[in-house]
Amino acid sequence: MSNMTGNNWSEQNRRYLVAALAQVRQALEQYMARARGEAVQARAEETQPAYDDSLPPPALLRLCAAFGLTSFERDILLLCAGMDLDAAFPTLCAPAPTFGLALAALPAAHWDALAPASPLRRWRLISMGSSNALTQSPLRIDERILHCLLGISQPDERLAASIMELPAPTDEPVPSQQELIQRLVAAWSPLLAEIEPLSLPERETTPPVPVLQLCGEDTAGKFEVARGVCAALDLGLSVLPAAAVPLAPGEIESFCRLWEREAMLAGRVLLLDCDELDSTDAARLTALNRLAQQLNAPLLLMSGERGHFARQLVRPVLTFDARKPTTAEQRQLWQNALGKLSAHLNGHIGTLVAQFNLSASAIRAASTPILQTTLEDRDHDSLGTLLWDTCRVQARPALEDLAQRIEPVADWHDLVLPEPQLQLLHEIAAHVRQRSTVYETWGFSAGSTRGLGISALFAGASGTGKTLAAEVLAHELRLDLYRIDLSSVVSKYIGETEKNLRRVFDAAEEGGAILLFDEADALFGKRSEVKDSHDRYANIEVSYLLQRMEAYRGLAILTTNLKSALDTAFLRRIRFIVHFPFPDAAQRAEIWRRILPPRMPVEGLDVQKLARLNVAGGNIRNIALNAAFLAADAHEPVRMAHMLRAASAEYAKLEKHLSEVEIGGWL
Repeated sequence: MSNMTGNNWSEQNRRYLVAALAQVRQALEQYMARARGEAVQARAEETQPAYDDSLPPPALLRLCAAFGLTSFERDILLLCAGMDLDAAFPTLCAPAPTFGLALAALPAAHWDALAPASPLRRWRLISMGSSNALTQSPLRIDERILHCLLGISQPDERLAASIMELPAPTDEPVPSQQELIQRLVAAWSPLLAEIEPLSLPERETTPPVPVLQLCGEDTAGKFEVARGVCAALDLGLSVLPAAAVPLAPGEIESFCRLWEREAMLAGRVLLLDCDELDSTDAARLTALNRLAQQLNAPLLLMSGERGHFARQLVRPVLTFDARKPTTAEQRQLWQNALGKLSAHLNGHIGTLVAQFNLSASAIRAASTPILQTTLEDRDHDSLGTLLWDTCRVQARPALEDLAQRIEPVADWHDLVLPEPQLQLLHEIAAHVRQRSTVYETWGFSAGSTRGLGISALFAGASGTGKTLAAEVLAHELRLDLYRIDLSSVVSKYIGETEKNLRRVFDAAEEGGAILLFDEADALFGKRSEVKDSHDRYANIEVSYLLQRMEAYRGLAILTTNLKSALDTAFLRRIRFIVHFPFPDAAQRAEIWRRILPPRMPVEGLDVQKLARLNVAGGNIRNIALNAAFLAADAHEPVRMAHMLRAASAEYAKLEKHLSEVEIGGWL
């Protein structure tokens, strides 16, 4: 509606309401005159106030049509509205309007207008105060209905605390989303045209409109599809998080009635957001089920996966998968968002699409910092670096609460390993860098998507460099590194381990971060004989992890201190296995050289003597760091004496004793 049309409608709506109130006021005045014994001229047959039918109908007409009000019920509503809008009504209705007054004063009166199932009470258009007699109960118009009559689109404040209104989409959906939107519209549009206000008996026997369920990990994309569906049907969209659904049956019934009224008043659809729903919360699931069953209004359901409580519904549910934009669509989104700059970043855009699986809204957000710069400020490569780092930040929030992010600062120089192991690590980096070329450009993913994930097992004793190697890979590939402690992910409750793993992988998919699953021994092990359901489920948990690793678009790394404890059947499904050996004396000497910072003041340190300590790289770092603190506190350069004290403390932690072979000749 244009501003001019809107202004014309507002003025017409005001005149129409004033005229309708005047008719009710006249009926009241004539009733009062008769009560005083005065002669009253017979009333002419009432006609509706005139209005310009080139404009949308006045609010009163639309409200009466939406709720099926009779002329008497309309006049009761105006009787109550007049108390707030017309100065004469409080005198005529003193002390308050009642049903008895309406029966006596208003034309076409009928008793069932105030029955519990009548539109006035069922839809809570009016409220009744307390009184000994029903006909003497004071009546009051609901505030939301009063605003509606005045043409004010103000959501009911009883719903506003739990519901968020989403604006209409401003950007064109990508082709795959448009196709999905058309399918949802086709499923609903014939049925929505038949929706009419129904009495309670009819409501109980009329099949409800099917729930449309949107599944998938792309939350932003599901919102876009839902908004597109409502825009195509000329309806608004409101979102109710599953956590905000009331639990008490009475509160659920009240919410449903208020929302059904709101849906008819404002032409809105409710989107029930179950993305964060805890499938073990029985009380919440019961409440959601009750709400979906009782709500006689169009309902969209959004969930991360198929199922949840939807399987329990008697109400029909149509399920659709909402996936992120395809690779080609993401490339086009980048080009559209970057505009003229995309020509200077063409090679970088292909790299971004290969690594990051971003939604349309995330791509637009990531483009903003680039659009705020100019080619004169930055060269081609620095713009690409800025764009890459912005995408990393965009993808972080989903994982931040699920895993520990490790800032990758180590590089190849910090890693001391035999040449075969280093070569394997370089090959892992090459697989991550070139996965798009091999899988998509060269067509290796055309036959099957199975086994396209890049998985690695890092096996070796504690402190031999497994986490450091993961950090080096993340630094080399300029990717985020997240550490997940598998011992904290594994749950004794059936189904909880897979749920925890699913949340991690779903959150990581967007940015293709490197996932480091520490303590794989907590989940992997020799496949035990299946003696009961728990043994069987433990094997299912392992299979689920391997399945997700094989499908993950990034690099997933498992670490273990004891490779021999792992089942060979599982090892065959892992692409790379890197053994981290305990360092020999020459390697320990090299670790010492690389760990000691060049700016640290030293005096008399002998790397060859330090290398006689039979410890791994992680312990070497601890000893060097503790010795540095001891020297700094004594205001001295780091000497062998400080190293000896630090080594003694580290060996005590390991429950080992320093031998003369290791420390002979140190002092």
